[in-house]
Amino acid sequence: MAARRSFRLPIWEIMSRCLLCTAGLVLSGYAFYVETSKEADHSYTAMCDVSESVSCSKVFTSRFGRGFGLVELILGADSPLNLPNSLFGLAFYILQLTLGVVPGMSASIVLLATSVLSCLGCVYLAYILYFILQDACIVCISTYVINTLLLIVNIKRVLIQRNALLKKRQ
Repeated sequence: MAARRSFRLPIWEIMSRCLLCTAGLVLSGYAFYVETSKEADHSYTAMCDVSESVSCSKVFTSRFGRGFGLVELILGADSPLNLPNSLFGLAFYILQLTLGVVPGMSASIVLLATSVLSCLGCVYLAYILYFILQDACIVCISTYVINTLLLIVNIKRVLIQRNALLKKRQ
């Protein structure tokens, strides 16, 4: 006998997740393109380089643009884990998109946990952006907004599933 799905994903969640993750993938892909282009050609100017204080390439090519500025301190600059932050972003959005179509509380918990981690990373990187680099990165701030919205979607998903489980037990 085939197991029935006890929880159906709401259409608003699927659509929201697809939209947010697509935007995140585009921004992360663009960030990776800007970083690699700037490293290859120091005279390269990205569309997001608006002024001296509003420059995404300045942020992406800083030491904080790889491994969140932490991997280099712990494992060294040559560590294979000292990857551009944009690659971590691509992996995060692919995980959110892929796991987002899987019903069940386990998938929801993983989605929520990774969203919380991404938002903690955003707070850390926003602090660095504003106080240390003293820059305003349009791409970075956009990903912070996307990650916050994904966190809200994932919190709502867990709450809806929890309520459905509680109803089912009654």
